[in-house]
Formats: sequence, C-alpha cells, structure tokens
Amino acid sequence: MSTRRISRLLLALPVLLGLSLAPAPAQQKPLSAIDWLSRSVRDKAPANKTRQPQTPPVAPANPLSGTTPPEPPPMPAPDNGQGTPPADAAPAEEPLALDHIQVTPLGDIRKDSVGILPMSVTGLPHDFWGDTDVTTLAGLVTQQPIDSLPEMLSLLYKLLLAEVDAPRNDPTGSGETLLLARIDKLLELGALDQAQALIERAGPDDAQLFRRWFDVSLLTGHVDHACTAMRSAPGFAPTLQARIFCLARQGDWNAAMLTLATGETLGFLTREQADLLARFLDPGLYEGEPDLPAPKPLTPLVFTMREALSMPRPAGSLPLAFVHVDLSENNGWRTRLEAAERLARSQAIAPNVLISLYNEGKPAASGGIWERVRALQAFDVALLSGDDAAISKTLPPAWRAMQNAALEVPFARYYGERLPGRALTADAARIAFTVELLSRGFEKAARAYRPQDPRETFLRALALGHLQGVKATGTLETAIMSAFTDPMPQGPLRDLLQKRRLGETILRAMLLLKDGALADPGDITAALSAFRAVGLEAEARRTAIQLLLVQRRG
Repeated sequence: MSTRRISRLLLALPVLLGLSLAPAPAQQKPLSAIDWLSRSVRDKAPANKTRQPQTPPVAPANPLSGTTPPEPPPMPAPDNGQGTPPADAAPAEEPLALDHIQVTPLGDIRKDSVGILPMSVTGLPHDFWGDTDVTTLAGLVTQQPIDSLPEMLSLLYKLLLAEVDAPRNDPTGSGETLLLARIDKLLELGALDQAQALIERAGPDDAQLFRRWFDVSLLTGHVDHACTAMRSAPGFAPTLQARIFCLARQGDWNAAMLTLATGETLGFLTREQADLLARFLDPGLYEGEPDLPAPKPLTPLVFTMREALSMPRPAGSLPLAFVHVDLSENNGWRTRLEAAERLARSQAIAPNVLISLYNEGKPAASGGIWERVRALQAFDVALLSGDDAAISKTLPPAWRAMQNAALEVPFARYYGERLPGRALTADAARIAFTVELLSRGFEKAARAYRPQDPRETFLRALALGHLQGVKATGTLETAIMSAFTDPMPQGPLRDLLQKRRLGETILRAMLLLKDGALADPGDITAALSAFRAVGLEAEARRTAIQLLLVQRRG
C-alpha cells in the first residue's frame, strides 16, 4: 500500500466504523445514447417533485428561426471552471434548491411536449408526432447524423427544439423518452445552450434530466451552481465521485478528503477514480509525477478535473460538447478558432460568433488556419469598404478557404445577403451567386441574377421553385427535377403521410439524405418530395441547392 493511500486511510479512520455508504451499483446498461454522460447521480426517485413556478427560460439564439429571440435574463456570474484547489476556494454559497433553477410549471403535462420554439416560430402543427410509437421516434432522432447537409442540421434543430404535443403512443409510460433523445442529440451536436434551455424548461427533477443538466453545467463553467443544486436536492443520490468533487469545489476540503479515503478503503471507488480525485484535492502532492492516462469514456466530470490539473487530453477529437471549454477567453486564439470552426459546422454556434473570432487579431504565423484567417479578414475589410474591385480580388480566395474547411454555409449565411448588386468581375460574380444561393436570401438573389450557363440556369430555377421547361443534366439534377415537377412517388414515406405520421415522415426523409449527393437518386426524389408535401418548400429548395453546391458532404 502506497504512502499516500495510507495517509488517506488515516484521515478516514475516525469514521470508518460509523459511516455507511450505499453499495456501488452493479454494472449497468448505458444511461443514454451518449456513452460519455457522467453518472453523477444514481437512479433514485426524487423525494418531492413539486416545483415552484418560475420565469420560463428564454430560448437561446438559434439559426433555425427567422426571428431574433428576446434578450435572456442576467445569468449568475460563472466560475472559471478550472477546479481551483479547495485551499483557495471561496466560501460555500447559500443552499440553492432545485426549484431555484428556472423551470416552467407543467402540472400533468408530459415532458415530451416541452420545447423552446413555439409553433408560431416553427410552423409545425400541435399534433406533429401523431400516433407514431415514441420509441420509434426516439430511435430516429438518435440516428440523425451530426455531419449531414447544413439544411438538414437546421431542420433537425427545429424538430429538437419544437414545442408540440407529446406522441400519443407511449408504451414506455415515462412521458420523457423523446425528450431525452432530443437532449442527447443536442449534446452530441455540441449545442449546450439549447440543451440547457430545454432541460430547464422541462425541470431537471428526475435522475435522467438532472444528470444531463449537471453535465451541461460543468461544460459551460457553472460548476459551483451545479454542485450547490446537487447538495440541495435530497431526492438524488450523488455518486461518490460527484460528492467528493462538489465538496472540494465548495471549500469543504476535510470532508472531501475524508470521503475519498473512506470510499477508496471500502472499495466504492476504483484506483483510477481515487487517484484522480486525490490529485484534484491536493495537486501539490503530485508535482513531478507522470500524468494519469485518460479513461474511456471521458465523462464531463472527469474532463473538468483533468482540465483543472492541466492534464493532456486523449488523442483524437473530443465530443463536440467538450469543445465549448476551448471558447473561453483564457485560451489562445488558435484554440478558440479551432473550437469555433467545429461548433459552427454543427450549427451549435451562430456564424457571427465564428466571423468575429476570425477578425479578432492579426495572425502572426502562416499556413493552415492562419491563411484562412488572412483570406477572411481581407474579404471582410473589402466588403466593409464597399470597394467592388477589392471584393472581386478577395472573394475567390476567401471562398476557397471556407470550402476547404467545410464552412461555406456559415460564411454564406453571414455574408450572402450583402453581395447582391455589386459590380464584380465574371469569376467573382459567379462565386457571389453561389454564396447568395447558400444564404437565407437565396430566392431574392436568384430573381436578380442572369445565368451564364445551363448549370446556373438550373440553380436559378430551383431557387425560384419553377423547374418546368428547364433541362436537367446528370443523374442528380434529374432526381431533383422529379421531386419538383412530378407528384410524390409511391413508397413508405407516402404511406406514412397518409397515416398523418408527420414527424416520422420528416425524420425518415432526413435519413435518406445522410449521404448527401451520393445518396440513391430515388431516395433524393422521395425525400425532397416529402418535404414539399408537408409544407417545407423552402427547406426542400435549400436542401436541393446544397446537394448541388456542397457535394463533398456526402
């Protein structure tokens, strides 16, 4: 037995005979579709699920709706998320009961109906999910890829955040099966603000929702807020790891050390868990020793402690939800840029956040991301100056840089509506038309543009929704043409629509396009036809345009 373990055992001796800890749970099935979620609480029914009415949280900025949400109320100042050692910790806060978390009183309303985008914004009917089995819907949500066409991601966000009636067919009886799948998909996309707003609208008053709320709070830097809520929630049984972590964060170092020593001695913590917690509690004791290897999976709780100790991250890409930590101003510019690019691709952050970061400073290096920054900055300056000659010169390299980084759609959504009417060179004008087509103002841009070749003629007609008489060239254009000129073909999607299973129809149509332009031509026709049949005309056109202009996404 090591000297350090003996010292931790000695600290625990006064309570070893009197402290009773619940046995460690047996190996369980995954708690969600995302296997990195922390098991911060055990599955134990809350003692009291009554919540006091609170002001509903405001929907976060979202690229889906055409409206700007109202300003949210002031949030508590977040801590720095760096896991400051208890010796330097501020005094513990006053207890914060769970009913201090902003929630909406729901009474007997099933949580699967909770959303943050009302029907007036989404345009979806109240019975959107219809009679489809809730487990089928949850499975379809889970299957949606996070690297799909940008328009498919935009539509996915709308469905995940929509406030519509819960599915009528719920054999599980839980009332939150679909809500959990929606939250998990938002976390997989890295959309922490949206996931947090959805959880708080529902009220994190059971173990499954609280576990996710706790994780999001860790990853957004609201660590002490999460720990205070956990301490004030007697209905939940925190795991020993979470209990020790929160005791330390709230300044009770002695209790944290005692709990660690006791849990390790009685076998309620693995050696790896105990070693990480010990370093978190007393990092100075381990100076000069090699870092601990990163566990698999790397949960938000473990990630937060390792970041506080400046331990290396595992090789490869972290889940998108973890990337938010890198957006902090405490990090270097390059780190923040790389995080913003990843999150912009998944639409977890708005394009203006990415563009603002590109323009934050002057790149001191060359190559890679810095060439992209230079190209973007040069174009941005030219556009601000209104100099059409400068725009013609800087637009092509900026566009190529965005294409190489798979960021052309965020670029287009930010700049596209500022390009029409410019006196540009022929090359720059063609690129500007492409950018405009990938923007929200695609239809207006198409009306004002004079096509220069058959391809541009087809794109213009597609943007306007008038393809009759236009010639299609190639398999992809023919598949698209069929969706806009012929009645919806027979098939599974048509059958679902006849049964008024609207939500299932859209989710299955989205999966048909998961391979982008490489999808089966018949599937492309069926999916686009389905979108048009349910009233998603603009989404169908934007999807078809992206199939033609963003083909490498397949």
